[in-house]
Amino acid sequence: MSCVEAEPVDLVPGPLATVSASVRQEYAPSRLRGKRVAIVHDWLETFAGSESVLEQLLLCFPDADIFAVVDFLKPEDRQFLQGRPVKTSFIQRLPGAKRMFRSYLGLMPLAVEQFDMSGYDVIISSNHAVAKGVVTGPDQIHISYVHSPMRYIWDLQHQYLKQSGLNWGLKALYIRWLFGRLRQWDVSTAQHVDYFIANSGYIGRRLKKAYGRDATIIHPPVDLDRFGLGSKKDDFYLLPGRLVPYKRADLIVESFRMQPDRKLIVVGDGPEAARVRAAAGGAPNIEFRGKVAKSELIDLMQRARAALFAAEEDFGITMVEAQACGTPVIAFGRGGVTDIIDAEGASPTGVLFDRQEVDSVLDALSRFDRIRQTITPDACRINALRFSRSRFRTEIRNFVEIALG
Repeated sequence: MSCVEAEPVDLVPGPLATVSASVRQEYAPSRLRGKRVAIVHDWLETFAGSESVLEQLLLCFPDADIFAVVDFLKPEDRQFLQGRPVKTSFIQRLPGAKRMFRSYLGLMPLAVEQFDMSGYDVIISSNHAVAKGVVTGPDQIHISYVHSPMRYIWDLQHQYLKQSGLNWGLKALYIRWLFGRLRQWDVSTAQHVDYFIANSGYIGRRLKKAYGRDATIIHPPVDLDRFGLGSKKDDFYLLPGRLVPYKRADLIVESFRMQPDRKLIVVGDGPEAARVRAAAGGAPNIEFRGKVAKSELIDLMQRARAALFAAEEDFGITMVEAQACGTPVIAFGRGGVTDIIDAEGASPTGVLFDRQEVDSVLDALSRFDRIRQTITPDACRINALRFSRSRFRTEIRNFVEIALG
């Protein structure tokens, strides 16, 4: 599959964004010819958002070698690796690693530093934890695609400790000490990365706050082909996603409990399921479907009047999928959603609310009622096409070519 499927896409502000259009048109794919590429991923356990990025990186650089702290992918999740081997660290062989490798977080900086990068010209790290910590030399180019700085050691540390019951005790004291050491290591290794790419403007700002470094924004790839346009909308709203604390599904459910004339379908499962059901209070206008097949989810997305999200997301792939189905989005207006939803333009694709409170959600629903006729399925679909996989491959390939130039 070709990585150059479209004209070069303008890069948004970042260290390479100042390269003129004429220079971009001059470079040739031959700059990568003969170059050895390594791709360093944090860990391989399941196929999720960061793995979808890795999949597209492997399509762009089919001869690249793959490194990961551990590789415990199930056989059915390995197809995207195309049979290529993964070079893992010593943590792969530690006791209980398959079940509890995250417990070895304190050893991961050492583990990733042991990867031998000396034979490569270009190193691309796919980072949400430690991958960017690989050691590189002065004649190598290290580009780090950051899904997020480690949330649990930076701005979400207190939330993580509270949710994990680590407010006091010897274990809590050790974790706080470990996080402090990890922050120091995280900042120091950031200074050895040549170019940063962030998956959203929000992550770009978090990266700047944590590391003092600028980043170019290249949004992650979304498999839009699976999500066809649904032009006919039914009289219900959709709340899709895992029921975990930060998603704040309880907030959406409580809002609909207070408006019995609106029907809400909740799709997904997770540790917060019981609490979210309790927030519904048995309201007949709220239906819980649990975890459903992808085909059923797509059908619901295509027919929903709007999809709702109350989380502060790093990006928000499910929002893009809803837009690809031609469905408006009503969402909390912080995080990656601001890169996705057009709430104020000539062709709006959704409505944003500014507080994670019931009154704010109710206000957003009222505003949606007022402008609903101006939000068209076609506008939502066109908006989603900005996040296609082919666009991602083109932008990544162009970025690396320019960096080599």
